[in-house]
Amino acid sequence: MQLKPQDFLVALKLVALGAQRWTYARLAHELGLSASEAHACVRRGLQAGLLLPNRELPPQPAQAGAAAALAAHEPMGIYRVTRKRARRAAVADGDAVADNAVRPHAHNLAEFALHGAKYAFPGVRLPLAVGVPTSHSAPAFAGVFAPGSTDFVWPHPNGSVRGVGVEPLHPSVPFAAMQDARLYEMLALFDALRVGKARERGMALERLQALIDPDALLPNKEEARG
Repeated sequence: MQLKPQDFLVALKLVALGAQRWTYARLAHELGLSASEAHACVRRGLQAGLLLPNRELPPQPAQAGAAAALAAHEPMGIYRVTRKRARRAAVADGDAVADNAVRPHAHNLAEFALHGAKYAFPGVRLPLAVGVPTSHSAPAFAGVFAPGSTDFVWPHPNGSVRGVGVEPLHPSVPFAAMQDARLYEMLALFDALRVGKARERGMALERLQALIDPDALLPNKEEARG
C-alpha cells in the first residue's frame, strides 16, 4: 500500500471538520474528488495509521457467506424473515458507517505532517503565475512577514495574486482550500514546510502541531505537579 497525496488531503480535511457531521458524499464534494476516491483515501488512511475507525467495520464477505450458508439450512419461512431483517440491518449499518466513519489519529497525523509528508510529497516550484496564495503568502500568515517577500501561489484561473507557482499537494487543492478556511490554513502551512525559509518553516511547525494535535502541547501531568 502506497500513501497518495489525496489521502493526506482527506486526513487534513477531517481535522478541519472537527466534530461536524460528514458523509463520504460531502467529503468528496468539498474536496473535488469522486465518492469512490474518498472511500479509497479513507481506506488507505486507516491502513497507514493516519485515521482511526469510529465504529466496527461491516461484516467481511467471508462472514456474510457463512451467514448465508447457515440460513440455507433453516426452513424457508424462517429464512425469508431472517433475510429481510438482515437486509434492514445491513442498510442501518451502512448508514452508520457513512456518517463520521473515521476520525484523524491526531498524534500519528501530526508526526507525519510535520516530519514525513514533505519528503513523501516534496514541493515543486513552478514559473510565475496568477493563482491562490499559499505558504507565507496565504491569509494564515497575514501581517507576519514584511511586504516585499516573494509570493507563492497555486496556479489557478480564479486566483488574484501573482507569484512563484507551487505545485499543489493534489490538483483539487485550490478548489478545496477556497471552500474551507481551516483546511486552507493547514495546506498553506504544509507548503511553508515544503518551500519556505527557516523562519517560515519554524512557524509552520508550531501552528500545524496546534491545529492537528493540540493535546500534544498540553503540559505533562507529572511536570504540572512538579
